[in-house]
Amino acid sequence: MKPDSLRVKESEVSDRSDVPAFPIGRVAERAGLRPEELIPMGRAVAKVDFLRVLDRLAHAPRAKYVDVTAITPTPFGEGKTTTTIGLVQGLAKLGHRSVGAIRQPSSGPTFNIKGSAAGGGRARCVPLSALSIRFTGDIDAITNAHNLGMVALTARMQHERNYDDDKLARLGLRRLDIDPARVQWRWAMDFSAQALRHIVIGLGGPQDGVEMESGFQISVSSELMAILAVSRDLRDLRARVNRVVMAQDRAGRDVTAGDLEVAGAMTAWLVDALNPNLIQTIEGQPMLVHAGPFANIAIGQSSIIADEVGARMGDYLVTESGFGADIGYEKFWNLKCRFSGMRPHAVVIVTTIRALKMHGGGPPVKPGRPLDEAYMRENLPLLEAGCENLAAHIEIVRKSGVRPVVALNHYDTDTATEIAAVRRAAETGGAFFAVARHFEQGGEGAREMAEAVVAAASEPNGFEFLYPADLPLMNKIERIAREVYGADGVEYGDVAREKIRRIEADATAAHLGVCMAKTHLSLSHDPDRKGRPRGWTLPVRDLLIYRGAGFVVPVAGEIKLMPGTGSNPAFRRIDVDVETGQILGLF
Repeated sequence: MKPDSLRVKESEVSDRSDVPAFPIGRVAERAGLRPEELIPMGRAVAKVDFLRVLDRLAHAPRAKYVDVTAITPTPFGEGKTTTTIGLVQGLAKLGHRSVGAIRQPSSGPTFNIKGSAAGGGRARCVPLSALSIRFTGDIDAITNAHNLGMVALTARMQHERNYDDDKLARLGLRRLDIDPARVQWRWAMDFSAQALRHIVIGLGGPQDGVEMESGFQISVSSELMAILAVSRDLRDLRARVNRVVMAQDRAGRDVTAGDLEVAGAMTAWLVDALNPNLIQTIEGQPMLVHAGPFANIAIGQSSIIADEVGARMGDYLVTESGFGADIGYEKFWNLKCRFSGMRPHAVVIVTTIRALKMHGGGPPVKPGRPLDEAYMRENLPLLEAGCENLAAHIEIVRKSGVRPVVALNHYDTDTATEIAAVRRAAETGGAFFAVARHFEQGGEGAREMAEAVVAAASEPNGFEFLYPADLPLMNKIERIAREVYGADGVEYGDVAREKIRRIEADATAAHLGVCMAKTHLSLSHDPDRKGRPRGWTLPVRDLLIYRGAGFVVPVAGEIKLMPGTGSNPAFRRIDVDVETGQILGLF
């Protein structure tokens, strides 16, 4: 396929915020996909039959692989997804066949403070409304499969309490003797509902379940979402669901979805969700959407399947990792790349001058309040102090053996002197640097960034993992804490220490990776510590066992698996035009 086949004329680009430039079939055709490899979900969205694509293109050349990460997030929003989309558009402007792979927005942030994660300005995906609400049902499938597992678990506990061993045997069941105090799983829903974090279930009589403490987590933090992100095919997914640890029995042995005989039914919910989704940028480049966000409490990566498909559709595949390099890129580096066997050719770190000023000690930013003048006017002392945070993220990426590209997401208040200061900090740290104006100008404004990425991807790199797979668990945790976060060490709570002892005594668990649950708002565990904190210790209070996904989740600090809804949520501004059915207020 010629590069020109993926070029889009400026006259073909839609200016309407939610109108695709092309029917999805044309987007797929220009990307080299065949009609029989699409599962249409309307005019603007399709699922991709990944097995057909990977089988046909098994020996096709692989695209250069680019990951987009960022500095430590601030309330400004650094524009990581917007930059990912802008880079796809910018690479196309240079004549390259470019493809993007992003994560599906969660309803939690969409209807809360953050809003939909589909890009912005002249660098966004369409159709935004479909992507932000319902889409193709992947997150609903995760929610239902997850809750079906909880139904199986709680029903089994009730029946074992009410039935003797003879009656259980007549039903073909063995007593699992599940300990109500050791139930790891919770219920799931895809909204930010802090009132459901801690609940008591089973109130009533013997037919109303077993009374015990429980709660909800946001759906995209489910282990099933992580399994969707790392599975290679349906056989792999089915085996992983079977290994999901849902609870322990009274002797401390794991109780899995396989033990509950619910793994097959849970997998049945996920069959269609295994196929990645295809939409487009407003400039007509293909964008694969698969798996979910929240790298602070989950793996937070687009799926391996989407990346495998995208790598065969173009010259460059641009994927993204959630939040900053300490969280999202670390998991991309040491989990996703280990599982997939894919290696990045380039890594982009997104930053803004406003965010760096906040990390340098700038005044707090509150939603709905006027922005302080410190962020609107030139202030080199704040900026230069904040560049310590940027330096830390550059060092994180360089520890993986890759020289990153620092992409300065441009605001019209940025001055030439401030831009020069960020350039110095980036280049002093050993990174490439580019000013990115994709928000205002789309692909044309992303040319400089795209050129820097092409240069970076052309350099050989020495990518290697932070730790070997068989390193003892505590050593893995400590290495991440010290070498990625900059901690002086790790302090373990009694619960975490006991779980680590059990895992390290289990030879079958030696290969498990580490997927830290930590605040995204600081390099440390304390969201109020901005910049580059020094002289601190990482507290690990608990440990979740995700055998199906292939890792454990150390819980650092007071991180929650269910976010909360703020006082001025986005749902107050979302409505429907009753004449046209158009959804309003998402942009």
